[in-house]
Amino acid sequence: MHSARWQPPLLVRATIVLHVLALVLIIVEPGQWRWVLGAVLANHALLALVGLWPRSHWLGSNWTRLPAAATARNEIALTIDDGPDPHVTPQVLELLDRYAIQATFFCIGDKAARYPDLCREIVRRGHAMENHSQHHRHHFSLLGPAGITRELQAAQDTLTAITGQRPRFFRAPAGLRNPFLDPVLARMGLQLASWSARGFDTRISDAERVKNKLLHGLRAGAILLLHDGNSARTSDGTPVILAVLPTVLAAASAADLRFVTLRAALS
Repeated sequence: MHSARWQPPLLVRATIVLHVLALVLIIVEPGQWRWVLGAVLANHALLALVGLWPRSHWLGSNWTRLPAAATARNEIALTIDDGPDPHVTPQVLELLDRYAIQATFFCIGDKAARYPDLCREIVRRGHAMENHSQHHRHHFSLLGPAGITRELQAAQDTLTAITGQRPRFFRAPAGLRNPFLDPVLARMGLQLASWSARGFDTRISDAERVKNKLLHGLRAGAILLLHDGNSARTSDGTPVILAVLPTVLAAASAADLRFVTLRAALS
């Protein structure tokens, strides 16, 4: 993907118009400041709520499913977040090899810098590595344009230097974002990607519950989300991703679904 001219989504355009009108009204009718302030605060509350909705399209382009052509080809995507993890990721790679599956790993830049050989192994086995920010900051959605740019650019540089493969997709930490993210993504040539089905496997340690959530969303065009980093553990200490993947991959195969990386789904 190449950098593109940013096209503000409807909600952002409406926000800009509202702020201009508010400024004009304050100048023309200063006595109406309470109504103006109320309207502006309501607008900001709406923006904040939309930013808390990871699968929303109101703040810009967002892959919540694969494109129509990929869906028609019965393709599906497995995305794996928060790694690489030196204990879990190698076992995930072995499972994927066993089922001949290609996945998309959304990696954190500073973790990648700690385990560069593991990152190179991910790519060597035919998987894609994409941008999940440099530090996975919990307050990422509160950053301004400069802070977002620093986080994304640092991860772009880190991952590209390690693997030679420049990320083409970005997933926000916890999926949370604000209106400043979309123009930064456009400038950097990155596509935001969320998911269509997730198992909440960083918080739920019951493998059956996680498995059922993913199986319920198992259909052509789906983007599944699991975690190799920060994975919850089952009662016997097994990372949840390792407990649920065999069943999910086997079910997809039985349904004649073919796993592809997000970048492969572009073709």
